Amino acid sequence: MKRQMSFAEAESAGKKRVTKRQRFLAEMEKVVPWQRLLSAIGPHYPRGERGRPPIGLERMLRIYFLQQWYGLSDEGLEDALHDSMAMRAFAGIDLAVEDVPDATTLLKFRRLLNDTT
Repeated sequence: MKRQMSFAEAESAGKKRVTKRQRFLAEMEKVVPWQRLLSAIGPHYPRGERGRPPIGLERMLRIYFLQQWYGLSDEGLEDALHDSMAMRAFAGIDLAVEDVPDATTLLKFRRLLNDTT
């Protein structure tokens, strides 16, 4: 199902210049073995049987990679996702529809990855 473009996406669609960050993230989109990683982590990821539904695994994994690539703290990553349209696009976050995961959610996901290795 195709969704309507947000104002922020419409504004950025008119830009002619591609930033270094956008080029880097486009390259990472191609080289990271997303499906293999999702298959390995999926069995350990919460299914949301109690409480609110979890944020999608692929989105959380992409956000985790952003944190590692840019050396950000949990709070710093939360702020960067609010500030950077390129990071939000890479993670698949549309602020018109959903919010950025908070620092505690990011911390819990990182701990889940550390516990499964």
